[in-house]
Amino acid sequence: MQELFKAAIDRGASDIHIKSGDVIRARIHGDLLPLTQQRLSVEQVKGIALKLIPHEEDRKNFDKLTDYDCSWGLPGIGRFRVNIMKQRGSPMIVMRVIPIEIPTFEDLRLPKTLETIADHERGMILVTGVTGSGKSSTMAAMIDWMNRRKHLHIVTLENPIEFLHRDNQCSITQRDIGTDTESFVSGLRAVLRQDPDVILIGEMRDNITIDTALKAAETGHLVLSTLHTKNAVQTISRIIAVFDPAEQEMIRIRLSEQLMAVISQRLVQKKGGGRIAAMEIMPVTASIRDCIRDKNRMDEISDLIEEGKEHYGSQTFDQHLMELVKQDIVAFEIAKAAANNPTDFDLKMNMFADPRAAKAGQGNMQNEMSNLFGGR
Repeated sequence: MQELFKAAIDRGASDIHIKSGDVIRARIHGDLLPLTQQRLSVEQVKGIALKLIPHEEDRKNFDKLTDYDCSWGLPGIGRFRVNIMKQRGSPMIVMRVIPIEIPTFEDLRLPKTLETIADHERGMILVTGVTGSGKSSTMAAMIDWMNRRKHLHIVTLENPIEFLHRDNQCSITQRDIGTDTESFVSGLRAVLRQDPDVILIGEMRDNITIDTALKAAETGHLVLSTLHTKNAVQTISRIIAVFDPAEQEMIRIRLSEQLMAVISQRLVQKKGGGRIAAMEIMPVTASIRDCIRDKNRMDEISDLIEEGKEHYGSQTFDQHLMELVKQDIVAFEIAKAAANNPTDFDLKMNMFADPRAAKAGQGNMQNEMSNLFGGR
């Protein structure tokens, strides 16, 4: 198994799937590919799972477990975020690969604006995206950027702990939910007594966690966390929606005062293999704060993000995708498929006189005109 895991990581795997009745598979550059030919039995998968579970009590109660999260490390190879579940009554394991080395902004080729965002001293910064979009890597890179430049106490609350940070310029305290503290809520309530400068919350899951995180930001701390949302506007709406209607107006006010930035990301295929994060970045400006307070102005936020690129360093997904195409990092067809509005993306690329986009845009326009006028 160790050789198999190493081979998967060497091929660029992001996840490994181990399921009863199936071969072992790995997600490599977005595709789920078989690693073995032999199908695993229930007992074989159970045996692997028992080696991954860190606590003796949990191993004894394995047959009662339905969903179980932990982390596991293999010396010299890497660390894994592990989820053990039941499907059709049989065990299955999904292992997310966590690199040993902390990625930097340069490693991930992230926009320079993130350095400005990471330099905030207080408030709330949210990194959002679907599962597997690289949120944890971006958060780790932000913590690493602080660790090499500032003198702070950074406390993380994670389930489970993924990237292992070494103390450098900062003192970094990493707490595992369920092992080092009972829950996100209890850990958050305790952290304010632990002299933190920066608080990282693995995920804001409910209104209690969000309310406590806002209180931490309101008392002068910098709070970083994640949400499973697709873009900045959806992130704001989701946070407000988890509260009762009677509380939502006050939450809008609190959020408008404390939110510093929302970074939303999705992974796209690079030319030559591998993936890169396409990002929507929303530094919260005075105009955006006004829109957050007023529910009737939420639709204006996307336009403000697009218009603020030069002055505030903001960008929409489509603007970033255009840059990745122009830098020859991502193929035009891949970027267009990932764009929020593929037709609009096509036309804008044509305006920038990109030969590949122009050719594609002209062809699409001709097809649309032909369809519109019935081929006349």
